[in-house]
Amino acid sequence: MVAWFYLLVVAAGVSVALQQLLNANLRSELGSPWWAGFVSYLGGSLVMLLAVLANHGPWITREMVARTSWPSWTGGLFGAAFIAIAIFMVPKLGAATVMTLLVVGQMMGSLVFDHFGLLGVPRHPINLSRVLGAGCLIIAVLLIRR
Repeated sequence: MVAWFYLLVVAAGVSVALQQLLNANLRSELGSPWWAGFVSYLGGSLVMLLAVLANHGPWITREMVARTSWPSWTGGLFGAAFIAIAIFMVPKLGAATVMTLLVVGQMMGSLVFDHFGLLGVPRHPINLSRVLGAGCLIIAVLLIRR
């Protein structure tokens, strides 16, 4: 079962790479990175709405909103930055380099979030093996960009 979970996450990673290529193509075809990003988010929003409707999930209530913190509502801002940067950079650096750099950034951020237990993440202190793993990703960037 764990192997299936790993494969599912790898497939999600492939979908992110495909999304970046499709968004970069749409940017070129539309002549606008902003419309390409908007279309990407609109498509994702529609899929999530269909998922809510198909799963008969509860509608958001005032009480649900009251239990949240304002930073929790800002994820879309970071997602928009992610999409915009990738739309601009894939044509300049290539998909493999952009995706590798994105993974390096995700790993560095994740190590810090884990180490300090930020935003409710369980604490997982930085140790030598984690630093070596992140270092391997940096080496991967150097190898991929050649």
